[in-house]
Amino acid sequence: MKQFAIFTPMEFSSKLLEKAVNEMAQLPGIGRRTALRLVLHLLKQPKEKTRFLSESLSAMREEVKFCKSCHNISDVELCAICANDGRNHKIICVVEDIRDVMAIENTQQFKGIYHVLGGKISPIDGVGPSQLNINSLVEKAKTGNVEELIFALSSTMEGDTTNFYIYKQIKDLEIITSTIARGIAVGDELEYADEVTLGRSITQRIPLEISFKNY
Repeated sequence: MKQFAIFTPMEFSSKLLEKAVNEMAQLPGIGRRTALRLVLHLLKQPKEKTRFLSESLSAMREEVKFCKSCHNISDVELCAICANDGRNHKIICVVEDIRDVMAIENTQQFKGIYHVLGGKISPIDGVGPSQLNINSLVEKAKTGNVEELIFALSSTMEGDTTNFYIYKQIKDLEIITSTIARGIAVGDELEYADEVTLGRSITQRIPLEISFKNY
């Protein structure tokens, strides 16, 4: 006869401990058992270390800003990348979120600037163009100061849909549109690509129109 494991609710001797575990368990990828292990680890640390962690999280939540130009996370109104005169401000790499900025920056292959959309169009998830930073990108493209837009969104149906939507908004402008070479496997998220593959995809980008030919 097959035996089945019986999972019983955790019993806490402290309401404060229980509350801390419940809050920790709300983080992505953190189950209640992992949350309990983390909280118990914090309890073993000197109080100052826990206080520094708490203060760092609180300061980040209260003081972090979004760059007024590219929507990247920053400590000031204009992020370090946008404020860098050594970057090529005429080439903009369009990405989904800040993790993609970090991934591409780690390749050290891109010397332009970025535009963070904040996600991708996904009707099934209720995310439309108005929920993303698309209008500000289109307005930026219309200034005449942009030579090329590199679309570096994930190679998924939602990523390609977002690419195509933006392309339709700016296709009549005199701007080169390209997409990263598909060294990134179809269906892969950009942040999980290794640096060599991602760097090669940036340097060997292709015209965006070509990527639409199979659709």
